[in-house]
Amino acid sequence: MNSPTGQASARESIKFFNAYSEAEIAAIESLADTIWHEHFTPIIGQAQVQYMLQKFQSARAIRQQIDSGYTYLLAQQDGNNIGYAGIHLDITANALQLSKFYLLKEKRSQGFGRLFMEHIESICHQQHIDRIWLTVNRHNVGPIAAYRRMGFIKTDEIVQDIDGGYVMDDFIMEKKLSSPA
Repeated sequence: MNSPTGQASARESIKFFNAYSEAEIAAIESLADTIWHEHFTPIIGQAQVQYMLQKFQSARAIRQQIDSGYTYLLAQQDGNNIGYAGIHLDITANALQLSKFYLLKEKRSQGFGRLFMEHIESICHQQHIDRIWLTVNRHNVGPIAAYRRMGFIKTDEIVQDIDGGYVMDDFIMEKKLSSPA
């Protein structure tokens, strides 16, 4: 959505909130299942998608992450779940780790990702955090381009063993934030 009217319409129809309840966590698990199968299977294969969903995106794993200090945000448009993010504030490092950032396929390229990122940046400003960092699969070209458009730069590369015979082959990207106006 490049038009001011389209952006305003997206802004008015989308809401973000912290997910805590079992129903909200189940909604995120369901979104993850849909998004990961449609997006990541061609990149990393069905077996690794299933493994990673169970290990990192199951209701049990999400609850454990929340209990260990992560915050999950649910994005809704007109009351329908359209995406989610997982964030972790590191006050000592003055950084926010964007651990998860996903939208349904039909909601991408409509301005929702940018609005979601603006919401995450507002959390950073409230907490006086000056940078956001994330990892993204190096073959995930669409999201890498989107992150670049939002001001992220590649700062490093990492290959992490995640057990089960799988690795995450990622770029590390970072965005420095300016002080809020």
